[in-house]
Amino acid sequence: MKSFFLFTFSTFLLSAFEQAAASAHYDKILTHSRIRARDQGPNVCALQQVMGTKKKYFSTCRNWYQGAICGKKATVLYECCPGYMKMDGMRGCPAVAPIDHVYGTLGIVGATSTQHYSDISKLREEIEGRGSFTFFAPSNEAWEQLNSEIHRNLIDNVNIELYNALHHHMVNKRMLTKDLKNGMTLVSMYNDQKLLINHYPNGVVTVNCARVIHGNQIATNGVVHVIDRVLTAVGNTIQDFIEVEDDLSSLRAAAITSDVLDILGRPGHYTLFAPTNEAFERLPRGILERIMGDKVASEALVKFHILNTLQCSEAITGGAVYETLEGNTVEVGCDGESLTVNGVKMVKRKDIVTSNGVIHLIDKVLIPDSAKQVIELGGDQQTTFTDLVAQLGLASSLRPEGQYTLLAPLNGAFSDDTLRMDQRLLKKILQNHIIKVKVGLNELYNGQELETIGGKLLRVFVYRTAVCIENSCMVRGSKEGRNGFIHIFRQIINPAEKTLHEMLRNDKRFSVFLSLVKAADLDDVLSRPGQWTLFVPTNDAFKGLTDDDKDILIRDKNALRNILLYHLTQGVFIASGFEPGVTNILKTIQGGKLYLKTVNDTLVVNELKSRESDLMATNGVIHVIDKLLYPADLPVGNDQLLTILKKLIKYIQIKFVRDSTFKEIPLTFYKINIIESNVQPIIRKEDPSITQLTKLIEGEPEFKIVREGETITKVIHGGPEIKYTRITAGGSDNEEKLKKLLEEEAPVRKVQPTKRTQGGTARRRTRLAYS
Repeated sequence: MKSFFLFTFSTFLLSAFEQAAASAHYDKILTHSRIRARDQGPNVCALQQVMGTKKKYFSTCRNWYQGAICGKKATVLYECCPGYMKMDGMRGCPAVAPIDHVYGTLGIVGATSTQHYSDISKLREEIEGRGSFTFFAPSNEAWEQLNSEIHRNLIDNVNIELYNALHHHMVNKRMLTKDLKNGMTLVSMYNDQKLLINHYPNGVVTVNCARVIHGNQIATNGVVHVIDRVLTAVGNTIQDFIEVEDDLSSLRAAAITSDVLDILGRPGHYTLFAPTNEAFERLPRGILERIMGDKVASEALVKFHILNTLQCSEAITGGAVYETLEGNTVEVGCDGESLTVNGVKMVKRKDIVTSNGVIHLIDKVLIPDSAKQVIELGGDQQTTFTDLVAQLGLASSLRPEGQYTLLAPLNGAFSDDTLRMDQRLLKKILQNHIIKVKVGLNELYNGQELETIGGKLLRVFVYRTAVCIENSCMVRGSKEGRNGFIHIFRQIINPAEKTLHEMLRNDKRFSVFLSLVKAADLDDVLSRPGQWTLFVPTNDAFKGLTDDDKDILIRDKNALRNILLYHLTQGVFIASGFEPGVTNILKTIQGGKLYLKTVNDTLVVNELKSRESDLMATNGVIHVIDKLLYPADLPVGNDQLLTILKKLIKYIQIKFVRDSTFKEIPLTFYKINIIESNVQPIIRKEDPSITQLTKLIEGEPEFKIVREGETITKVIHGGPEIKYTRITAGGSDNEEKLKKLLEEEAPVRKVQPTKRTQGGTARRRTRLAYS
């Protein structure tokens, strides 16, 4: 009857505890292990055992499907889930393990060494009697792995040392795994010593970094959790350990210099990857001296070794990324029995448990980007750039106290021809990849201009999924260092030197297109400042065009402008700035639409491949095509013109609607903004004087200082005439007058510009910005 009652009582407890534990990571992983082993019978759990070791895990999904733990192959085992046992002749584990007091339960879970030590230390009577205990029981293997000297001292003094050590493994209340919360501190039954609990998302539960390998074995007077190592007393903080450990004197000096050491003496749950003295000695002396002499850099260095979470080695079964106190992240992983940091084996000694965290000794100093000079930020894919910067003497111009931005092309961007060119020319190219100021990715905006140390102004273009500077677009990998940023680019940046018109004029491939541009009076558009994207057909696109055909095109200026302006769109659009595989729709100046996408790094416009992309001009960009573009929805109403277009355009069907005409496109589609210089006019204390400015259509801009009542004549090319009044003194009423006058238009008149002001006085010029 008693056995039946115990059996029923234990079944009830297990059922109740399992339901209550539904939200605990350990119990969730255990549930998944049950599901994986359901074909083996009831109450069977699937485990993974690392080959060549005795380590077993109720595994996460990732480790399970990878078939590995810490990079080592793991075999699958099927065992009874905690609390269950086999019965002869039956599948699975249909029986509940017998329930007993804590002492008897130690034998049930196989912790026979702990049971034996409990017996000889006179602890047995206590854990067989009344009470509610939690016993974190070291496995037999854990006792075997204990330091031999410590082990011997315990056995030599069983009534005090061993008894106290076992009490240190006990808590005076029942705590199931669901009750063991991450970051919790329990008080042991020996001298109120602390037990630091961590409960990780991968289901691992640790106590003072010892892993629970068999949890929740219910006893009549408590619960037993089997752990994989013997616990030692914890008394010191991380700061205390650093201050007395001789092998950490260099770290101690850095922590004191940076005022970080005190942080490690405060309550918390820290992980410190502590570089040994040998690790510091491996650093180049110049780098170490620079960092130690810079309080900001040294603080970043020390904080980069500290996590604000407690990461025991036994909880790390795969790579995971953690944020450091410095703000950046490190990847902590494992390779067999070794811990890795950022993929490198470097941990010499692990799991030094303190009252406020854990220490892992490492043999390499981790230097964060924030403690590096900008030239040191280059990775393996930018070594060609950083090597050339050093070899050509540019590294010395990057002063530690300065602020810079490096635009570093990938190694593959440097062709053999580039590397063989004259070093003076190569130096100029590299100078155009170093910006005079520190600019982060989130500070870049479309239309921004950045000045290089070579004196060039580079334009920034921001697209939906890309940020480009001139002809080259960024790839992932921007970093911030102590004195600057580095951004990674696909190609070498080529600053523009010529206007669109100059580029067409200097390239014989575009002579026919340029002649048509001139005939349509559009060459001025391509010469003035602006932001344009121009799709330029080569002479091959005009094969079969006779002189008579060309004359017919030129005579119909509206038709010619419609055709040519279908090749022009407002804004600068770099080919690599488009999201690959996605169609981008651009409205042309003609009014029709162009359909662009990139396929295999090739720009495609209206299904026609661009032969050459991203020829940068000071007022835009050219994409070369070998066919004339034409809007598919634009009808032709003239038989002669239709015949000519059919000669040139065979990839689409041109619509014919008799007597239809092309719309007129006036040359007012590009705006002119007037930006005045900083020179201030001479103002006397008189009533507001009004100065009139009349815009002309030709000549050079001229500005002169005037007296009240005089008129300034200024030339602005293109667009409607603007006549405005400048208020030299006065208040808001005058501002309103200015706005109204800006909207007025006056008749256009032609004049010859004056080259000098009266009396030879200096002129004040106004810069014309076309956009």
